[in-house]
Amino acid sequence: MRMNDFAPFWRSSIGFDRLFDLMNSAQQPDNDGYPPYDILRIGEDSYRISLALAGFTADDLAITAQQNLLTVAGRRAQSAERDYLYQGIAARPFERQFRLADYVEVTSASFEHGLLQIDLVRRVPDIMKPRRIEIGAGKSLGNAEKTATQVKVA
Repeated sequence: MRMNDFAPFWRSSIGFDRLFDLMNSAQQPDNDGYPPYDILRIGEDSYRISLALAGFTADDLAITAQQNLLTVAGRRAQSAERDYLYQGIAARPFERQFRLADYVEVTSASFEHGLLQIDLVRRVPDIMKPRRIEIGAGKSLGNAEKTATQVKVA
């Protein structure tokens, strides 16, 4: 697959390295698609990742959340040697990573019937949310100019 050349952007932008790296990594092929997963939007700022993990138990799994990165890893405990005639259920070790947007947090995880479900929510701080600015009357602007003039005289 072709990688994009962001050199022209590097010369005139600062702090966008993570975005360029994310765009390049998104173009790389998914290893082998194991384990299969779904990503659902369950609300305006709520999401759920579901991973199909047949043959695993909750003790075989580890979920790690770092800043902007969610890692799900699994390693099945070695059982007694079995004599398989055919083994179609994959139980190999895996590590799947999900890049998270700013302010996305993992709220819970559950494992039932071979499905690992991880709930996420985006919590934008109030200071980052849009807010309405009230427009004052002309008197307050005039008072500000008058105060500035009085300060210069004094």
